[in-house]
Amino acid sequence: VQLQASGGGLVQAGGSARLSCSVQGIDFGRLAMAWYRQVPGNERELVARIRRFGATEYADSVKGRFTISRDNTVRAAHLEMKSLTPEDAGVYYCHARDVSVVLGTDYWGQGTQVTVSS
Repeated sequence: VQLQASGGGLVQAGGSARLSCSVQGIDFGRLAMAWYRQVPGNERELVARIRRFGATEYADSVKGRFTISRDNTVRAAHLEMKSLTPEDAGVYYCHARDVSVVLGTDYWGQGTQVTVSS
């Protein structure tokens, strides 16, 4: 199973960015998808999650600004980020959980850096 993250980079405060995560090697419909963020010295934290049938949840800090979506036809999840602030910066990781098995199986993509200039 491979998760390939793309997007991110350097963005001005107040700007927007879009992250994408494409998945290979597994039935995409089995997966709940999520984005996590990590900054140096901190643990990885959940930013947004979208479940198999579209239910979403967000960290309080991004509600109303970020939107997670999934496109089952192209086996990808996206994170639209708006009104970015320097506090949104970090390495963003794509995460997938195979919820078709009892205990779930987790998969991670490589991180993609988001830098927000003030």
